[in-house]
Amino acid sequence: MNLPDLHSNSPLLESLPLSNCAGSPVWLKLEALQPSGSFKLRGIGRACQYYVNQGARGLVSSSGGNAGIAVAYSGRKLSVPVTVVVPQSTTRRAMEAIRAEGAELVVFGESWQEAHQRAREIGGTDRVLIHPFDDPLIWDGHATMIDEIATAGLRPDIVVLSVGGGGLLCGVIEGLHRNNLGQVPVLAVETAGAASLAASLQAGKHIEIDHISSIATSLGAKKVAQRAFEYCSNHPVVSHVVSDGEALDACLQFAGDHRLLVEPACGASLAAVYQKAPHLVGKKNILLIVCGGAGVSIAQLHQWQEGLAEQGK
Repeated sequence: MNLPDLHSNSPLLESLPLSNCAGSPVWLKLEALQPSGSFKLRGIGRACQYYVNQGARGLVSSSGGNAGIAVAYSGRKLSVPVTVVVPQSTTRRAMEAIRAEGAELVVFGESWQEAHQRAREIGGTDRVLIHPFDDPLIWDGHATMIDEIATAGLRPDIVVLSVGGGGLLCGVIEGLHRNNLGQVPVLAVETAGAASLAASLQAGKHIEIDHISSIATSLGAKKVAQRAFEYCSNHPVVSHVVSDGEALDACLQFAGDHRLLVEPACGASLAAVYQKAPHLVGKKNILLIVCGGAGVSIAQLHQWQEGLAEQGK
């Protein structure tokens, strides 16, 4: 049975403020406007539909926030019960959004890895575990954002995106290749303290970092998906790391420029463009994935800034 997509075709807009910063046209794929508040709904919605169509009577998810909201939204739309396990670092706003969709919320552990292990334990034969980023169904769903920009006629010279577990990276690269854009490089941006992809690339092997210390908790995977690491060997991927402070500043600047609120995980990629990262120099059309994030408020952004200032960061 073919079911309609749960995600929306997101707007593709040129940003004059960011274009002025970068010195080249910057195009925004506004995934923050998805019904769940982030790009996660594309891939997770597709995975949820598939498993429910295969007979799943319930869904279980582990999440730092956005994936859980997407599963909860999908479960409500598909009329199946959902349980979401989140770590203690998840923002209150994200927890409230998960509950608002009618899902059962379980808070467990200090990191996503601990929450994920708990989610695996409570899943059953008729309750399917939806991984937040490591599933080919999810990558295929995320790739649809590149299908949309190709249909719109945009051929970017580079794609800028944030990396957490690597699901977005996998989806975008898959989308680029299936739309004859396989030569287009990707600037993969992380925050210091959650830079597991950068650590693996520096080590020359797929490794796990010791802990997550970034406030960008939705980038909080100690180890990226194996496929994301592999893609870096057969697609032009450039790693770029920004500080938490730079990500926060970018969130607030973007809110002022475009009246759209995003979380620090998204602010990481915004910061790379606002600062005109070296690999953006000379690029004629820059595609920036505004991945979103429903678990943040202006007050929270300012609170984080004050905390960093007190720490002298």
